[in-house]
Amino acid sequence: MLKKLRRALAVLFWAGITLLLLDFSGALNHWLGWMAKVQFLPAVMALNLAVIALLVLLTLVFGRVYCSVICPLGVYQDGVSGFRGLLSKKARRRFHYRKEHKWLRYGIWALFVIAIIAGVHAFVVILAPYSAYGRIIQSIFQPVVVWGNNLLAAWSERAGNYAFYPKEAWLRSLPVLITAAVTLVVVTILAWKGGRTYCNDICPVGTTLSFFSRFSIFRPVIDADKCKNCHICEHECKASCIDISTHTIDHTRCVDCFNCISACKFDALHYQNRFLHAASGLGRKDKEEAEKSPSTGRRAFLVGAAAAVGTATLKAAAKKTDGGFAEILPKQAPEREIPLTPPGSKSVKDFYTRCTACQLCVAECPNDVLRASGSLEHFLQPEMSYEKGYCRPECTRCSELCPSGAITRITREEKTDYHIGLASVDRTMCITENPAEQVGVSVDCGLCARHCPVGAILMVPVDPDDPEGRKHPVVMEDLCIGCGACENLCPVRPVSAIRVNGRQNHK
Repeated sequence: MLKKLRRALAVLFWAGITLLLLDFSGALNHWLGWMAKVQFLPAVMALNLAVIALLVLLTLVFGRVYCSVICPLGVYQDGVSGFRGLLSKKARRRFHYRKEHKWLRYGIWALFVIAIIAGVHAFVVILAPYSAYGRIIQSIFQPVVVWGNNLLAAWSERAGNYAFYPKEAWLRSLPVLITAAVTLVVVTILAWKGGRTYCNDICPVGTTLSFFSRFSIFRPVIDADKCKNCHICEHECKASCIDISTHTIDHTRCVDCFNCISACKFDALHYQNRFLHAASGLGRKDKEEAEKSPSTGRRAFLVGAAAAVGTATLKAAAKKTDGGFAEILPKQAPEREIPLTPPGSKSVKDFYTRCTACQLCVAECPNDVLRASGSLEHFLQPEMSYEKGYCRPECTRCSELCPSGAITRITREEKTDYHIGLASVDRTMCITENPAEQVGVSVDCGLCARHCPVGAILMVPVDPDDPEGRKHPVVMEDLCIGCGACENLCPVRPVSAIRVNGRQNHK
């Protein structure tokens, strides 16, 4: 029963997080957005003390159920391992006890903590399990969903039904796609061969929770009187933490999947309160050995002391043409001195300090403005660019769903006055400066001025003495909010003549 309940909850969480990352319409955020906010690292980066306390308390009471129920990458590994187990009984019972690789486990954890403190976020987001899963879903699987949606949109349109609308599927970042693919292959191979190898040897979140799970109140325990030393539970344990020769379980690695309990044919394994279990003894064999061996008594004393301490601690697009004749060059992102970060982020520094690169904002951005950065400084973390669209003033979706606090929630009214960048015009590229050479006719363009949602661009006469003559755009710095409408709609290609540079501190 415990195993079925755990599996049902795990599938529920995994499906919810996956659908949230695949959804590009924003319809699911209202119902499933909370699932992203209860992930461990985003909660830590957001300083969400309520969620952190809840997860720590959950681990202290029930063990590492977070890893087997809430973490989507952990559930994915269970799925891979379980699928191999379905292929043959031999594969299902392929595990055996192995000692903890402390040097690897705690070495990676120490480097992870140092990286957070030092601000080396590329290392942090590569190892973080929720970030890795978000990167895989958004980069590899969301484009497949978009293509399927576009196929349905084409079919429904022919039938006169417009329930589906097409959306362009494009490659946001090649380095991110490669990183996601490598992560997927590595995690899949480790899960296929060793079950929870990634969780117990590499994952820093799993290691963090292991500090608390060693003091968990409820845990799987072995009744030595009933145990027949058949090793079935040991072969079923995908965490490789059951040593049947000594009737012990390493609870720092146990993820409470309950496979061992359901596999035991002799009712020798139970999930119970460890204090009650200690009061009743570990079985007749253990009592006899305890009476004979003073060292075992000392060990029991140390275990009790540890329990007391634990109790105290509880506190790519198709070719486009102009009218079907001339090819239109695709837009390219300009070089920006300061990166653009979304409205709701207090500053560039604060955004990249808190962001866990889970790709949720990238996956759900309806305007195709957000994409993962390929730069070494902010590798895998989101940045804004306006080749495909601009940040519409009425859209606040990324601020509504960010689980780490990198983007604080803002209203639509606040967004219209949120200054994230500043537009500037390159006079050497603007067609109003030399229209005859670039468009063949002497006309004012003015697209940037006409479409600026806050009226920050004015068309000013090139010659002050000729107010009726040719005009060029001038940006009013105090009004510009950096939404990118001007850069996106500028007809100059491949790089726009007007471009937006970020602000270090948002206003």
